[in-house]
Amino acid sequence: MTEHPLKMRLLEAIAPHVVFDGWSPESFAMAAQDCGVSVADAQAMCPRGAVDLAVEFHRQGDQTMLMSVAGIDFAELRIRDKVSTLVMARLAAAQDKELVRRGSSLFALPNNATEGAGLIWGTADAIWNALGDTSQDGNWYSKRAVLSGVYGSTVLFWLGDESEDHAATRAFLDRRIENVMQFEKAKAAAQKLPFVGTLLSNVMASVKAPGASTRDDYPGSINRT
Repeated sequence: MTEHPLKMRLLEAIAPHVVFDGWSPESFAMAAQDCGVSVADAQAMCPRGAVDLAVEFHRQGDQTMLMSVAGIDFAELRIRDKVSTLVMARLAAAQDKELVRRGSSLFALPNNATEGAGLIWGTADAIWNALGDTSQDGNWYSKRAVLSGVYGSTVLFWLGDESEDHAATRAFLDRRIENVMQFEKAKAAAQKLPFVGTLLSNVMASVKAPGASTRDDYPGSINRT
């Protein structure tokens, strides 16, 4: 979907103000002034003001990530390398750490925390979809939940990373992915146990991934058929 030109102009205009004043009403008002529109007209496009622009900034980062890896052949890569490549591409898409840092503070507020978690989930969903995930049961949720945790912790590390080419962040991410792989190995071993394996299989099979028309209705629904 193509966003409204005014919204894109506001997003571009607010960036330099966010560095000093955060994703705030003050920044939003200055962005509106820079765009030559009234605050009322800007709010007609973004009812929640700067919060709506912060959300758009995050979603634009997801799109930039997907475009940046469009030409990569993932076929020969291990799953951990595929995930690492996408996560690092997502961090690179953010470009300005201060905008991300200010956004992290905004979405840490109690009234914005749910939306912030949803944005991270959306990034994890975009990554798995880009990697061709076809899971339709509980694994659809577990993959995105685990990657949300990995991505969220990696972002926080990246914000303080001053190493060349963010080598320290890449190493941190590799360690987190290794932790996940160890968990998956333990889960696979548990599934081989007679009772536990049957229980896990039944639980995972009882949950279905949301369809395309309900993809925003997380966490989905229980398959009772």
